[in-house]
Amino acid sequence: MIEAHGGHSINIVVPQEEREVYSAKLRSLLPYYISQGDLSVFHRIADGTLSPLEGPMTGEEFYQVLDEEHIERNGKKLAWTIPIAFPVDKDYAKSYKVGEEVAVIAPSGECVGSLLIEDIYPFEKKRYLEAVYGTDRTDHPGARSILSDNRDYLIGGKISALPQKWDERFGEYMLTPLESRNLFKKKGWKRAIAFQTRNPLHRAHEYAMVYALEQVTRDGSRAGVVLNPLVGETKDDDVIAHVRMECYRVLIENGLLGLGDADEDLWARERCTLCERTLLIGLDMKMFYAGPKEAVMHAIYRQNMGFTDIIIGRRHADAPFDDGTPIWGDFDAQVKFNELNGDLGIKNLNVGFAAYFEEMEKVGLIDEHEGLVPFTISGSQIREMLQRGEKPDPRIVRPEVAEILIRYYNEPLGS
Repeated sequence: MIEAHGGHSINIVVPQEEREVYSAKLRSLLPYYISQGDLSVFHRIADGTLSPLEGPMTGEEFYQVLDEEHIERNGKKLAWTIPIAFPVDKDYAKSYKVGEEVAVIAPSGECVGSLLIEDIYPFEKKRYLEAVYGTDRTDHPGARSILSDNRDYLIGGKISALPQKWDERFGEYMLTPLESRNLFKKKGWKRAIAFQTRNPLHRAHEYAMVYALEQVTRDGSRAGVVLNPLVGETKDDDVIAHVRMECYRVLIENGLLGLGDADEDLWARERCTLCERTLLIGLDMKMFYAGPKEAVMHAIYRQNMGFTDIIIGRRHADAPFDDGTPIWGDFDAQVKFNELNGDLGIKNLNVGFAAYFEEMEKVGLIDEHEGLVPFTISGSQIREMLQRGEKPDPRIVRPEVAEILIRYYNEPLGS
């Protein structure tokens, strides 16, 4: 199987037999209060999704990533495009000492682990935002998430963690990297393809998965594709995680994903359906809304989970400026993988813009069907229809998904 990023998978979750003693020790430590978004980062460091990190970065490594887009392990440069550290306010920064261990406290008040402090350093937010987002404008979600937090120092060090407690509404779909790797091995897949999303799927989204899996299958590889949505912290106007997971489940469990758009002859030859080579696995990690640089991070997460390939499509991890103008070009994320400043084992599968074509009565890629007229509806129009209780055209959004979203927008299911 593909190696973890850096060659060695990290697992620093405290073993079962040590947890009672460890938990007692935590009660004697000074607290560090972690945000909800960084709580998911903490757990992903612990379970190896952020290998080879063993904790938040020290100042030297944090700013090296901003300037050079790599980290170094065992003399090798590894691609890394967004630095990871935990913010702290000035008063706590003064009370903590390098070499001290602190208890990490979740927003719920629960103690989730500990952090051995190796560095405390100023957070140069302007430098961070310009490096990660490539703009000095701050009217976009990524900048707001940083600037709305008045903590202006960062902590680096090494963590230990208690096991994460999953949301019971979709916990069965949450796997650690060890578990996902074992699952792919059990399936006998030579290539495992990840599809990243933070949104409910319309048929063009589905087709990115269909297209990628069928291309790899035609090349002779036994492969599977995994709908691998982020269920961590997202923007306030994004659909909440458990509702999105319900949308994903209805597609896969009812055999709807790719229905009418897949190559039926190919799957007849394979003696299975496309949905039989499709899985749903959630990933609890926050969004940075950082476009091309976040696309590389999305790839790193997936390599650590055992994926060999990740689909990179149009406007990957994108969020525009507040006036609607784009921060990046439509396919800048695809280009970014040609400019890496370090090793990365996972491969990017680039997929273009898809749409429904009346002449074919199915979805296809626009750049492969010149001369045909695509049928499209804007995302804002779709949302307005759903909020009015109207189902969008089934050529765009499947009715089963629309029903869930109409219920969400008109009878909120709760957060």
